[in-house]
Amino acid sequence: MADKTKLARQFIEAIPHARELGMILTEIGDGTAEITMAYDEKLIGDPETGVIHGGAVSAVMDTCCGAAVMSHPSAPGGTATIDLRIDYMRAATPGQTIITRATCHHITRNVAFVRAVAMDDETDRPVATASGAFTVEKGF
Repeated sequence: MADKTKLARQFIEAIPHARELGMILTEIGDGTAEITMAYDEKLIGDPETGVIHGGAVSAVMDTCCGAAVMSHPSAPGGTATIDLRIDYMRAATPGQTIITRATCHHITRNVAFVRAVAMDDETDRPVATASGAFTVEKGF
């Protein structure tokens, strides 16, 4: 697992938009991942409310799902998004960090299935949830 963890961390840190959005891989395990994205004024979608843009939330959810796939014991290598459905439950609270957790709950020879949740300090009220399908690629 240490090699997959290292590779997943390097992969995420190498993605330009992940760096620009301030994504930090905080946890990774057997098919699970957690990425945080600190509140930043450059991510504001509505200047009147200070709410983070939904595109930034979707980007962190997509990246976290990919990391969960990469860390799955049955995943032989990299991954790419096939399909990702995101349901926005509420606006993120201005000033708060977004925490995204993803779990790869099923994997076949070619497709991995993932669920994720994004939240801020109100962990009992998600900002968004996601479910998706990702490729299972042979090697890096």
